[in-house]
Amino acid sequence: MAKTVIAFDLYGTLLSTESIANELARIYGEDEAKLIATQARRYQLEYTWRINSMDDVAFDTGDIHSSMLRSTSGDATLFTPRPVTDDQVGLYRSFSELTRHSFRQATAEIGLELSRDQEERILDAYNGLDTFPDADKGLALVSQTPSLKPYIFSNGTMAMITSSLKTSPSLAKSGTTFSESNIVSVDPLGVFKPDPRTYRHMAEMAGLTHQLDKVWLVSSNPFDAAGAVAAGLRSVWVGRQGTGWIDGLGGALGVSPTAVVGSVEEAVREIIRLDGLD
Repeated sequence: MAKTVIAFDLYGTLLSTESIANELARIYGEDEAKLIATQARRYQLEYTWRINSMDDVAFDTGDIHSSMLRSTSGDATLFTPRPVTDDQVGLYRSFSELTRHSFRQATAEIGLELSRDQEERILDAYNGLDTFPDADKGLALVSQTPSLKPYIFSNGTMAMITSSLKTSPSLAKSGTTFSESNIVSVDPLGVFKPDPRTYRHMAEMAGLTHQLDKVWLVSSNPFDAAGAVAAGLRSVWVGRQGTGWIDGLGGALGVSPTAVVGSVEEAVREIIRLDGLD
């Protein structure tokens, strides 16, 4: 029996960025830290969407299959993404680079200095991020359910993701192991979520190229949860604020997550229930 694939978004879904806010507070004080952290996150995501819209190179590649090297292994068809070369990079910049610039803008717009040393301290805080408590419980449930196959699926670069995973205290104890074979970064594609090619890429890496609806995405980002469904995957949106699904664009387009829950643990339990794995 084929395993159910769950692709977990990393930053803000499994890993809390509270320690970054704590580092900002040590530099600027708590009040300024909250504002910088909020604005930097806003710009971090805004930059990815703007690049997706502005970059001709990303769209000239056409369907994701044209940017893949095809190989076969037995009955399975695999697609290995070509690295983005210097002459093809266009406007694309890595998520880690955009993160750096997001903090530069967030501090500059409220008139604060950001030295090179301070910038490195903030970015280093991405190492050692702790999980949300509900994520710990969700991953523990995954490790106890052999019919589930977990992946990390992120806008971050492979180096950024693996470093965060290795240095997260809670993830080391979760019982769920994420090796390079089940970490999927959008970076080789030169586009970011919610470009539909990123979700197809996730499905391809899980060996489900022609069965997109067999892949579940778990994310706390509305744009991610809606983007996955629009691309043909199923998704569970983790709304920790308790507001329910109120995404305006999703409402305008008639696109909503397969399920809405309040925690990662609930997301895993809902997937188990909906796929009849209990």
